[in-house]
Amino acid sequence: MKYIFRISLLLLLNTLILNNGKAQMEEPVKWKLSSTKINDCEYELQFTGTIEKHWHVYSLTLPGDDGPMPSKINFSRNNNYELIGKTTEGIPIRSFDTVFKMKVAYFEKTVTFKQKIKLKADKEIVIKGTYEYQACVEDKCIFPPATPFEFKLKGTEECVNIAISGKETNNDTNRITANTINDGQQEDSTKAKTSPSTTISSDSENDDSSIEGKVWWIIFLTGFLWGFAALFTPCVFPLIPMNVSFFLKRSKTKGKGQINALLYVISIMVIFVSLGLGISAIWGGGALNTFATSAGFNSVIFILLIIFAASFLGAFEIILPSSLVNTIDKQSDRGGFAGIFFMALTLVVVSFSCTGPMVGNALVAASTSGNTSGAFWAMFGFSAGLALPFGFFAFFPSLLNSIPKSGGWLNTVKVVLGFLELALALKFASNVDLVYQLGIITREVFITLWIVIFGLMSIYLIGGFKTAHDSDTTHLSVTRIFFAIISFSLTIYIIPGLWGAPLKLLSGILPPLEYSESPHGFGAGNTNTNTSSVSESTDPEFAQYIDINKNGIIHFTNDYEHALAYAIKTGKPLLIDFTGHACANCRKTEDYIWPDPEVSRRLNNNLVLVSLYVDDKRSLDTKDFKKVFWFGKEREITTIGDKFKYMEETIYKQSTQPLYVLLDGNEKLLNHPRGYKSGIQEYINWMEGGINEFKKRSKE
Repeated sequence: MKYIFRISLLLLLNTLILNNGKAQMEEPVKWKLSSTKINDCEYELQFTGTIEKHWHVYSLTLPGDDGPMPSKINFSRNNNYELIGKTTEGIPIRSFDTVFKMKVAYFEKTVTFKQKIKLKADKEIVIKGTYEYQACVEDKCIFPPATPFEFKLKGTEECVNIAISGKETNNDTNRITANTINDGQQEDSTKAKTSPSTTISSDSENDDSSIEGKVWWIIFLTGFLWGFAALFTPCVFPLIPMNVSFFLKRSKTKGKGQINALLYVISIMVIFVSLGLGISAIWGGGALNTFATSAGFNSVIFILLIIFAASFLGAFEIILPSSLVNTIDKQSDRGGFAGIFFMALTLVVVSFSCTGPMVGNALVAASTSGNTSGAFWAMFGFSAGLALPFGFFAFFPSLLNSIPKSGGWLNTVKVVLGFLELALALKFASNVDLVYQLGIITREVFITLWIVIFGLMSIYLIGGFKTAHDSDTTHLSVTRIFFAIISFSLTIYIIPGLWGAPLKLLSGILPPLEYSESPHGFGAGNTNTNTSSVSESTDPEFAQYIDINKNGIIHFTNDYEHALAYAIKTGKPLLIDFTGHACANCRKTEDYIWPDPEVSRRLNNNLVLVSLYVDDKRSLDTKDFKKVFWFGKEREITTIGDKFKYMEETIYKQSTQPLYVLLDGNEKLLNHPRGYKSGIQEYINWMEGGINEFKKRSKE
């Protein structure tokens, strides 16, 4: 009754408002309907609403009957198609509503409802129904009548065969069940089965459905550090006093000179940020993340870093065409802002031989993050680290006298950067080796090469040898001694890794311990103290499929089907670990979080863990090849990695690694999937939330 009374009161208020001056019903929400083809027989229907400022539309699911009207999408019954799962939505805003005296979920600016369907006839199928919603602003609400919709989709003969046999077309990795809405009425939610992609509504602290966009500050900081490092190269450092003095001397007043210097700084940042935006616009964050784990991308970066390293070590100079440099430099003679902008562009072009590798390293940080705006933040950070000192010294010119003079030490910086480029290049070569499981750059080979690289750098820093462009030095500076200490310390730290030391500080950089010629170090046996106890507690039927990692954690590898069967048989939740051989954050979880006693206890006793490598380039058995509709066209899945990457992106709508997903025996989500986070207790809480939900469902 309270619900009816409130709705009636709001309708009355709306009527009075309309009669007092509005001749037409307000339409604060403009709807656009579309469909996306998944394969020949499956489509995703999309209902997208653009919401005017200050208005909001309520979620599909709202608690109780005394609150606002939830949005509804009703499908008319038709034997020529069936619904796959329930209608899904994005992540709503949740807040306490003072009118309804309850917590509600709603959308602002835009909302999209999605429904997957499967066609069952070889003809044009008309899908009809209605959608309803309530839209509110601070002082009123509107309740448009149910609006009819209609989709016309063409089925194929394959759809008929599938309907007869009852076989799913899009499911070699997960079973997707469906519920049908009859004559606009949705069946009882307690009986309806949902697909694994269904959004879980939860107010718990473990809500982590938003995987992307949480590491922007790390990308920015990484870019900033590389930009600041580029400042101390022979191509850039000498320009600081020269350019600052130029602005201050050519300006009539000190204030004008400072303004010009700031415009110069802003121009540098605009140029680099434009590069980042261009990369984001062309490829996008998901593609960058795919590049980061692809053999081609890693091979190209490896070759480029080797070339830049050779240049830094003095083999040759990388110089852009002089005609380009001269053309841009002439433009810098123009007055006003245009001249300042071209001065900044001249700096960017002239310093390319020194800044190019740093820009590349900053973009690599962006690509491995999976963040859709990663390239922007990388370039914003890089340009800030490179350009801000120019503005700083323009405001405090007296400090120019305190900075070191240009000299031989700049070449020392360049040589040290050359050694670092060599070390980084090895990481990208290792990524290629890992995704193809070639067994060439094993952990021992990687560590040995790093010992040589950083050992040589240490000897160079203390004056043990000189490169072609080094000048004579009579003594070691304090700065050089400190860097030598750091380099020697790193060299000594990694030596025990040859004998099986975990080297956790370099987790995610070194190949994993399992990828070794001798996983327990040279001279050690290959036995695992946990093997016998695990064998005793494991069902003999599944023992051949189970692996044990270096920390004694039981798991399946690239074997979703047996892992799910084992989880069902043992009555445990299934924890899917979407991981990658070239995924640094995956190794951090495995090395820092999983070994914790409370975490490992739950992984071994309360869950069934399966690790699915989305970048594994090894071929599937030919009988497992499959044609799917993916990224806008039909593709054939032929590799292990593509099989699980397709599963992650189409079912769970994510492309980042790691991604952790908890399912029950019916492959329904137990809580929100989560990406990488460093907190151990938070990981435990997330697991406990899924385990408790599993127990609750088991009792129902």
